[in-house]
Amino acid sequence: MELRNRRVNRTIFSFDTDMFQYIVKRIFIFIPTLVAITLLGFIISVNAPGDAVERMVQSVSAGGDMGAQSVSIIEQKKGWRAKLGLDLPVFYFSLTSLSRPDTLYRIIDKNEKEALDRLISIYGNWEEIQNYHRSLNTFYLSQISFVPDSNQLKQYDKNKVLETLNQLKSEATALKNTHEKTLIEVKLNKIKTLLAAYPFLESFKPRFEKVKHDFSLLESNASVWKNYIPRIAFYGTKNQYHRWLFGDGGKFSKGLLLHGDFGTSYVTRQPISDVIYSKIGWSLFFSMLSVVLAYLVSIPIGVRAASKRGSRFDKTSSIVLFLLYSMPSFWLATLLLMTFANTDVLSWLPASGVKPALGYPDGASFWEMVKISFPYIILPAICYTYSSFAFLSRTMRVSMLEVVSQDYIRTARAKGLSENKVIWKHGFRNALLPIITVFANVFPAAIGGSVIIESIFTIPGMGSEAIYAIYNNNYPMIIAILTITGFLTLVGYLISDILYALVDPRISYK
Repeated sequence: MELRNRRVNRTIFSFDTDMFQYIVKRIFIFIPTLVAITLLGFIISVNAPGDAVERMVQSVSAGGDMGAQSVSIIEQKKGWRAKLGLDLPVFYFSLTSLSRPDTLYRIIDKNEKEALDRLISIYGNWEEIQNYHRSLNTFYLSQISFVPDSNQLKQYDKNKVLETLNQLKSEATALKNTHEKTLIEVKLNKIKTLLAAYPFLESFKPRFEKVKHDFSLLESNASVWKNYIPRIAFYGTKNQYHRWLFGDGGKFSKGLLLHGDFGTSYVTRQPISDVIYSKIGWSLFFSMLSVVLAYLVSIPIGVRAASKRGSRFDKTSSIVLFLLYSMPSFWLATLLLMTFANTDVLSWLPASGVKPALGYPDGASFWEMVKISFPYIILPAICYTYSSFAFLSRTMRVSMLEVVSQDYIRTARAKGLSENKVIWKHGFRNALLPIITVFANVFPAAIGGSVIIESIFTIPGMGSEAIYAIYNNNYPMIIAILTITGFLTLVGYLISDILYALVDPRISYK
């Protein structure tokens, strides 16, 4: 007896050691995958259309003192670029050309940066391009701080003066965002015409002549050959990707992986993590509930259909389950709403939400809240679950049919064991492997949610939040959902692998 206990303890110790080594090994394998997922999400966020800073800054209202508002907007842009980390290089290094500087990322305006990048591609002489850009900025900023002489203004209508100044600023702004030679010359001619037409703009002429002079130098000293000489620029850890992953020491960002900081929403300006934490609860609840219900219903059906192959129950359950599987979720959800949440038919259940519009009563206990929310949960839970019945039950049936044909099952029957004992004790455990595979999808489904069902039943979950983020181009939220979904998918597969070995000892951890 003592010898047997020693063998059992040695086996358990070896089992735990092997499991631990297996888990550690799988986690190390997951690390490159996680890095690839985060890198993919970061690349998408960096190359997403539109300017994040422009979305965060309120647009300038029409009329009034445009110059003062522009100064405010410039300061807001600087602040948001620093907060979003856009004033840093993109990655640890970049493969660039000899003509491109390693400081182009410091340009605040995205359109200006793109225009400068195109000018570099056309002319290849960064020094001249930089001088031209500085002259343009000086010319533009002088307009913002310009105050017309009152004596000169007596000759003109005030509205006309403001309109002319705004037109001049508009042309200068367009010039900063332009890289095509023809358009630049058109803009320069328009500005020249304005300056010649209105004497109160006389003070701008020297700066404008400097802009024209620098542009002519830019053209005459083109060095296109520099575009064809590659070079690698290194930026160290002060870059956007490093900050996205590890934060900036708590100044603006705590870091994605270490603290769950996914940035700021472009729409609400709230931390993405706060939005996710407030939404993921209901998605997780419905995902777990649907999996539990699907397993509780499908496994007995699949086992019974396999044990009574070809019977009336096997054929009837197959037909019914495939009918359910063929129905689209949005169609069934609409049908259920029209039937059971319709005052003209059967007004038994609420049509939307997960609780009353006014919320739970003050002081309501947990079970009272469950009782109140129960009617709201019935219809969404049905729509979440029914499509899994056919897949799980048929998978269970096929797996069980394969198991019951094994020799050890025939041996158990030959020993005179009851059919229930043969099926549920000797066959069921070995038939669970395909079912465990489905469990790996529970975690990513919790963060992704069911977009259609949550939208139809107005459930405040991650599915509806994902749709809202896509409609509003809220890229930080979309990238956060992508990253967390990828991470949870890996966690789901790890748990499935562990469950495989627990269910079937023949599977080696190695």
